Amino acid sequence: MRTPWALVVASLVLPVLHAQNDWPTYGHDPGGQRFSPLKQINTSNVTKLVPAWSYQMKKEDEPFRLSQSIPLMVNGALYLGFPYNRVVALEPETGKVLWEFTGRTTRRTTLGSMRSLAYWPGDRQALPQILFGTEDGELYSLNAKTGKPNPGFGNEGVVNLKTPEIMNGFSDFPYGMTSAPFVYKNLVFTGAHVVDETGSKGPAGDVRAWDLHTGKLVWTFHTVPRPGEMGHEAWLGDAWEKMSGANVWSFFSADAERGILYMPLGSVNNDYYGVDRPGPNLFANSIVAVDAETGKLKWYFQAVHHDLWDYDMPIPPMMFDVVKDGKKIPAVGAMTKNTLLFILDRVTGEPIYPIEERPVPKGDVPGEWYSPTQPFPVKPPPLVRLSFKYPDDIAKVTPEHEAACRELLGKMDGGRNRGPYTPYSAEGALVMPYILGGATWSGGAFDPSLGYYIINTTDSGEIGYIRPQDTDPAAPPESPRLFGRPRGLPSASVNGWPCWQPPWGRLTAINVNTGDIAWQIPFGTMDGVPAGIKTGASNLGGGPMTTAGGLIFIGAARDNIFRAFDTKTGQELWSVKTQEVAHANPISYMGKDGKQYIAVAAGTTFLTYKLP
Repeated sequence: MRTPWALVVASLVLPVLHAQNDWPTYGHDPGGQRFSPLKQINTSNVTKLVPAWSYQMKKEDEPFRLSQSIPLMVNGALYLGFPYNRVVALEPETGKVLWEFTGRTTRRTTLGSMRSLAYWPGDRQALPQILFGTEDGELYSLNAKTGKPNPGFGNEGVVNLKTPEIMNGFSDFPYGMTSAPFVYKNLVFTGAHVVDETGSKGPAGDVRAWDLHTGKLVWTFHTVPRPGEMGHEAWLGDAWEKMSGANVWSFFSADAERGILYMPLGSVNNDYYGVDRPGPNLFANSIVAVDAETGKLKWYFQAVHHDLWDYDMPIPPMMFDVVKDGKKIPAVGAMTKNTLLFILDRVTGEPIYPIEERPVPKGDVPGEWYSPTQPFPVKPPPLVRLSFKYPDDIAKVTPEHEAACRELLGKMDGGRNRGPYTPYSAEGALVMPYILGGATWSGGAFDPSLGYYIINTTDSGEIGYIRPQDTDPAAPPESPRLFGRPRGLPSASVNGWPCWQPPWGRLTAINVNTGDIAWQIPFGTMDGVPAGIKTGASNLGGGPMTTAGGLIFIGAARDNIFRAFDTKTGQELWSVKTQEVAHANPISYMGKDGKQYIAVAAGTTFLTYKLP
């Protein structure tokens, strides 16, 4: 019997439609564009959005860290993770609980509920799986339909990530995962969260690939290269041995078509003191591209040499095409906390817009190795303030605030900022941005029809010190002789308002086809600011999502407002006050009821919205 042509066409189209309706990975697609092709909700009707349903994540009588979790929506189920090592499957249209699972928890330092989960559709040998990692160094695989651990994966559904070759003999040191693993074909990739201030030696930040059928290790990439490996020559002496850090603590991305995995690596330890690690410290603060199936290095680009600012590279790499000189170039966007966006050919690693090594200030810490230059893209420009000149850059929002800031910074020699990459010092220096960054793990989103890379940022800064430990009573005993501490000492703000000219928070759209800023607006509001003055505000944690309806959805701002903007113009179209800050990226999906939903984790509550 022949299969009718209509049936064949329907069967081919169905998976595509399903992918459009779902949100199967934290970035929506492997390239991390965070773009939903749904357009039922658009610029003309977004003002009509109303609450749909909500889910309370906090359990009674239990401390709770605000959730940073980005949910997944696949095959008619919405999957959500939250502290402490809890995962639930919910009915996407109602919030009804389909199943619940709680993993083991020994550490009460769980950060942001794994930030997300990973989904594997399975194959002929295995059923679909939900995967997540924990701060206790365990990787779980659950049956996506039942929530029960998969017995064939590791030890009854759990892989112990704290293996001897990773722990380096530091078995008592913390090691785990704060963000989701990443799935490609039959492999799951894991990064790591290692503690920054336990000295330079500790567990390795290596990236590993595991077999999704068995949980067995397939390959390991040494993020601090060993003798004979490319990049090892950048290490001087034996500083590389048992070096901790250079870890992926945020999100991987991939060019699934070409089989390339992109790793955004953080700094090596310690964050502000590098006397015992001279040299540029590869592959720290780098985007590293490897063959996803073998772990073999293809190329790398280091965005910060010898990091002394904890700038990491937490912003997830994003795949997009750049049309330049009539040619379409497959590109990847890479960024550290200081918001310099490097747009590179994702196949070769070559810059699409020129990159210059520019001189940066040298510090005076005894024995420290300072890189004489740092890389800067010619395009696009920095997205936040990287320098401060006293008194020209003093905030002038109100006369009282201006006077107080002049007095405060006047006592500190104007803050002693010397431009981008100002090093910390014993007397203190205003560093911009500081450790929390101008941007962070939540990253950006993309609109493929406009070619716009969109990201929220904060113009942050703080007076940072690096002092001998015996003169700093607050320094932890495990720190090195010199200890950097940007916080807990005099702040460069008065009554919560920064002392530099606003905007203090921004939402920016970059046209990747030209490298220019398409639009940039103050983002967020600050309490007490005079009416009519748009200063923007701190908005670190939480990022944007874009949709084919021409919209950007984002929480993030500490004014507890969830907003929608016109992607083309940056005009705010809709907003709603939430009880807590949405420190997570929203997602969108189509329910079986034919309604498009917008969903976001806001503090302890998971919220959804739809058209009436």
